Amino acid sequence: MNKAFVKESDNDDDDEALALARAIPAGSKNYITPAGHKAIKDELLQLIDVDRPEVVRIVHWAASNGDRSENGDYIYGKRRLREIDRRIRFLTKRLDSAFVVDPSVHHGNDQVFFGATVCYVSKAGEEHTVTIVGIDELDPLKGKISWVSPVARALTKAREGDVVALHTPQGNDELEILSVEYPEPAAD
Repeated sequence: MNKAFVKESDNDDDDEALALARAIPAGSKNYITPAGHKAIKDELLQLIDVDRPEVVRIVHWAASNGDRSENGDYIYGKRRLREIDRRIRFLTKRLDSAFVVDPSVHHGNDQVFFGATVCYVSKAGEEHTVTIVGIDELDPLKGKISWVSPVARALTKAREGDVVALHTPQGNDELEILSVEYPEPAAD
């Protein structure tokens, strides 16, 4: 097989696209919850301590077999190694810029801030529960929305019982805040 068909470029297009998708607004910090910080740190340590050494071992073994041009283990291993190294660089940059905010300091408060779990109802009567988290923690399917999202921006600083305006491409909506909750502070 011709190398032109198996060689991948070493550019960081995937990281650049991901970084743009998760861009931090200019002049803002990279806010993250303690749980999100721990998850990113755990993923980084898994890549450094387990995944990368295993792939390096496989690549070393595959390289010792001789002809590398048609050696699938070698080619795939090198590709996987580049992916791991790219992800390590990305996670390291995100951890370096992270500003950990503990939402439990607001426990018992009825005002919406970073880390709040908010239950609200839209003008159409649809009830939603969302948790406002950092850009690197968002998971819309689990109700975790980024603090820079339009919904989170509309809810921030409002209180239980308030009605806030949400401007969307489909038009304006009103959200009535039903409840605001924060995690309990950790026992010392």
